[in-house]
Amino acid sequence: MSNNPISESKLQEYYEVALDLVKKCGPLLMEGYSKPKTDYVVKADFYDLVTVYDKQIEDTLIEGLQKAFPESLIIGEEESAAAHRQAELTDAPTWIIDPIDGTTNFIHRIPHCCISVGLAINKELVVGIIYNPPANELFSAWKGHGAYLNGNPIHTSKVTKISQAVVAYEISLIHAGAVRDKHLKRVYKMGSNATATRSFGSAALALCYVATGQCDAYHVEDLKPWDIAAGAVILTEAGGNIYHTKGGKFDVMKPDLVCAATEELTKAVIQLIEEANQITEYTFK
Repeated sequence: MSNNPISESKLQEYYEVALDLVKKCGPLLMEGYSKPKTDYVVKADFYDLVTVYDKQIEDTLIEGLQKAFPESLIIGEEESAAAHRQAELTDAPTWIIDPIDGTTNFIHRIPHCCISVGLAINKELVVGIIYNPPANELFSAWKGHGAYLNGNPIHTSKVTKISQAVVAYEISLIHAGAVRDKHLKRVYKMGSNATATRSFGSAALALCYVATGQCDAYHVEDLKPWDIAAGAVILTEAGGNIYHTKGGKFDVMKPDLVCAATEELTKAVIQLIEEANQITEYTFK
């Protein structure tokens, strides 16, 4: 596909069709969430879980999106795992899907789990939809038209200082031994300097909570494009900033990121990460 700009009417069509499909998958997620015990399978790592509902929701979304937009491509969490292939982004309209972000929360009936669908065109993220049925939270955005929660406009906070910020950090990432020390040092720095730290078990929802001003900043690494794509659109359309951890341009295909309500706060978080990286000795193991 050529690098031609997408028309406003076509972009709106993508947004509205995807929004409708995600809404229709809500009852399917709730079917599994409402069970006393949802069976799951452990994937490559002991902490990487999947249920039949992940597959059913992703299949429903892929079928509906490809029927409506046969020219589009798919990057899906379960689809990519089944095909044993590395996700690749081209200029073609590409849906980036996480059928259930926060699967462990879903299995344990913690109401921070969601369906996440992003759209990239010409390698630029332009649509984001995140639906958390247990909490009745439907976040949505499309480029140039703002971000919304249940149809109402949302905006980031105006916090500029780390000492006044609530920072989200995915502490469960310490289950992976290869990155444990890095995350322990960084969450130590964040927790020592911020008003508060929070961990939700869902990157998609953490990005949305920065978009609403419920949190002021978020840092995460070692995830996949489908964890981040939709939330990145919602965050930026709500007025937030998103950068690579080292301060460069954010790349959804290598989504190590810092995001925050304001430019000043983003830089403050990046500075804390740099300081954490310099720690060579610490008392926690």
